[in-house]
Amino acid sequence: MTKLLIIGATGMTGQALVAEAVANGLSVIANGRNLDKLNALNNEFQDINILNKDAFEIKLSDLEDVDVIIDAFATAPDQAYLQIDLAAHLIALLRNSSKRIGFILGAGSLYTDESKIKLTYDLIAADDSTKPWRAIPENQLYELEFLRRVKNVNWFGVSPGSNFIAGEKSDNILVGDDILLTNDQNVSETTSGTMAFKVIEEVKNNQYNQKRFTVANG
Repeated sequence: MTKLLIIGATGMTGQALVAEAVANGLSVIANGRNLDKLNALNNEFQDINILNKDAFEIKLSDLEDVDVIIDAFATAPDQAYLQIDLAAHLIALLRNSSKRIGFILGAGSLYTDESKIKLTYDLIAADDSTKPWRAIPENQLYELEFLRRVKNVNWFGVSPGSNFIAGEKSDNILVGDDILLTNDQNVSETTSGTMAFKVIEEVKNNQYNQKRFTVANG
């Protein structure tokens, strides 16, 4: 049975990932710092294990029996640089390892259209109203740039649409590579259920090696 460590398991994406992983019969280790929230998850999904520690304190010994790690770590905008720092920490642990690691990335690193001239982050940076939270997509963009230079770790990344919200899996899921996805109403949105479904599908099917893909609700 595949054993999955979910970092940031008590967050929006993390909780959806735990639910989807359990539904698919995977063995789950839920990581987080808030023991009360982890215990609440454990009460809901009684077959999971708990790793109650700061993600930056995860050691190679914590990963000994783990097959796949999913980094669903989230930060406040003033600490958005921690996205890159944690990715670097985890990559360092897994150099030349056969273990897989997936990263939940942002939409800022996606091109706005087929011309591949502008990134979604370029539009975010040009809008003064985004200043309070702009550091998050900016650092997620840098995180992907870092990952794309990693050649000896089996990583994959997943980006949502422009609007990433809590919600059930869509009945119609759009999948792409580097271009922002929109539905037939020109809306770019991904629910946590849709994200979790495609991430766990990737854990099972192993289609994207050292690549990023994107998913959105159709």
